Amino acid sequence: MTDFPHTPPRFSWTFSPEVNAEIRRAAASGIYDIRGGGSKRRLPHFDDLLFLGASISRYPLEGYREKCATDVWLGTRHAKTPIHIDIPITIAGMSFGSLSGPAKEALGRGATAAGTSTTTGDGGMTEEERGHSKTLVYQYLPSRYGMNPDDLRRADAIEVVVGQGAKPGGGGMLLGQKISDRVAEMRNLPKGIDQRSACRHPDWTGPDDLEIKILELREITDWEKPIYVKIGGARPYYDTALAVKAGADVVVLDGMQGGTAATQDVFIEHVGMPTLACLPLAVKALQDLGQHRKVQLIISGGIRSGADVAKALALGADAVSIGTAALVALGDNDPALEDEYRKLGTTAGAYDDWHEGRDPAGITTQDPALYSRLDPVLGGRRLKNYLKVMTLEAQTIARACGKSHLHNLEPEDLCALTIEAAAMAGVPLAGTSWIPGRGGF
Repeated sequence: MTDFPHTPPRFSWTFSPEVNAEIRRAAASGIYDIRGGGSKRRLPHFDDLLFLGASISRYPLEGYREKCATDVWLGTRHAKTPIHIDIPITIAGMSFGSLSGPAKEALGRGATAAGTSTTTGDGGMTEEERGHSKTLVYQYLPSRYGMNPDDLRRADAIEVVVGQGAKPGGGGMLLGQKISDRVAEMRNLPKGIDQRSACRHPDWTGPDDLEIKILELREITDWEKPIYVKIGGARPYYDTALAVKAGADVVVLDGMQGGTAATQDVFIEHVGMPTLACLPLAVKALQDLGQHRKVQLIISGGIRSGADVAKALALGADAVSIGTAALVALGDNDPALEDEYRKLGTTAGAYDDWHEGRDPAGITTQDPALYSRLDPVLGGRRLKNYLKVMTLEAQTIARACGKSHLHNLEPEDLCALTIEAAAMAGVPLAGTSWIPGRGGF
């Protein structure tokens, strides 16, 4: 009789161990799962694109002798005082409340040292951030937490937030353990009580109302400040077009790889579109309106390296914005703190405990004993170094493609490794001239 080797049982793809664990957790608790960070599923992204460096048909630039400029003007459409930054990488809005005071200071220090801007996030403007940010963008959100005309005037630009990539159509969350005395005072909230921000602005419901709101903000600031409009990556063509028609100087588009301080896991993983799919549609809207490069486009959601920056600019963005990567640069989710992360029931690199306020790195917490661990001077220096490396990487790629400015990169410099990426980015599949849906061979 033949003995057949034992075949290990296979798990169901539909009902995997992770899915079953979530079903059991939901059944036991009766509440949905909340976490921070961005989507963890594998999505088409900038890694699925490659640059076509110069050889004979294109002439590369010599890095030691020929310049490749990196500066960007933002808000040139209507503002009396547009923003001029040295690099096309900005710091995204992350609130005081979700982040500690020292973390906000470190972001301001690092951005200033690198010659770029940072953004307030929900909850108002802190003196740490304003005092250490040469260029500060003030976010104007549905919650109106901390909003006042004086701070609008103290900012260098105003960003009207309509949506966020991790949760387009949804409002923010800040759990009670992160609402300290200072956060409560700034937001006019009771201390220690969970907060949920509104998912839409209380005083307007559509693009016509948005146009009125933008005019109000311009009047408050004497038409000096650029007005950004931030949208989540859901219907980027139409949302970009409507933002432009409402009078935006800059459109900020956040794909679903963008992070968040806290929201439902089901939102993070099942709502929105990948950043790579959003970007070309927004560029197409600007081109159709004759506003590409006149209304600037900032893309965010999963930007990690100079290669990502260069690819985003090649596809038509004017600049990028980073959030999660900036926090990692400051020291968040450091494996050196693995023992402390394990005590929280997570692990370094999981990026899912930001909402709980017990961050051992002192970044996503309001606990004085924890946030005192973060040295904002050192954190700012680390962020500056990271931004410098990203910029040098992007310049290296641009020179290899024969470009004297990062904005001279173009879709023709790219090819795609997968059919999905080729279709989303609108560039040929590697080794062919085929763009899915557009013909070729």
